[in-house]
Amino acid sequence: MNKAGQEAATSAEASAKASADKSKADLEAGASAKVMEQALTVAAENPARSEQNIARNKYRHPVETLNFFGIKPDMTVVEIWPGGGWYTEVLAPVLVDGHLIAASFAPKTDQPDHYTNRIYNNFEERLKNDPLFSKNVHSGMLQPGVKVDIGAEGSADMVLTFRSLHGFITQGIMDEIFAESYKVLKPGGIFGVVEHRAKEAEGMDVMEIAKTGYVPTSYVIERAEAAGFELVEASEINANPKDTADHPEGVWTLPPSLKLGDTDREKYLEIGESDRMTLKFRKVVEEEAVEADEAAESDEAAN
Repeated sequence: MNKAGQEAATSAEASAKASADKSKADLEAGASAKVMEQALTVAAENPARSEQNIARNKYRHPVETLNFFGIKPDMTVVEIWPGGGWYTEVLAPVLVDGHLIAASFAPKTDQPDHYTNRIYNNFEERLKNDPLFSKNVHSGMLQPGVKVDIGAEGSADMVLTFRSLHGFITQGIMDEIFAESYKVLKPGGIFGVVEHRAKEAEGMDVMEIAKTGYVPTSYVIERAEAAGFELVEASEINANPKDTADHPEGVWTLPPSLKLGDTDREKYLEIGESDRMTLKFRKVVEEEAVEADEAAESDEAAN
């Protein structure tokens, strides 16, 4: 075989090996994704969860949502303001080789009867005693101006927040929470957001809208990008086209709150839970940000 023939054969062999390696990697990735989906399904449908919590799976889509964010069993995950622990029940069992930091809001020590103190105390009690919360769940706190305890800088693979942004906004701390989320994430780490979705309109008063429990998607993306994140993808997993987002008692008009009681109860039960945005952001490392800026400047100059 002449030299040209040898080179062609070597090239063909290398190409075949690369193709085989890619096929193997694709198969392994597919198998891994399938195993993760099964683990999430088992956790979401665990009969040890309350009937009420399991019933909300059809509105909150935990399996699809966490798959979309790309959760893996060996990750360190921060869950911001877990509330009663609905998502914690699903997250804890699947992070078998990882860690979950449940970063609660701070209790209101100056208002001992405030309802958020009951939520905080009940959740802390569950962390100590509930078998659904395995030993890899750690108590943390994310309350800018009071206490931030969510792990060392660059220690987390993923930060998640579910239906809490309106509270961040009304308390005037959303930018700080986004900044702390960016700080705790590793380069390339994922910031996953689910929130009640407001209708977009010119001249929106975001603070007033947030008081209804809804938030405009454009505002969330704007503030996340200002914190250094890039939007990877948006999903309609948690969309509900029946929700007009303009109810008398805001999002709390809908189930599960049904704040109007028996007034138009069937109407709101028919709508179901709120329409929600589902956004996947990534922490951009400094070098990538510089390269992106330079590329944008180059494109502008070319045009």
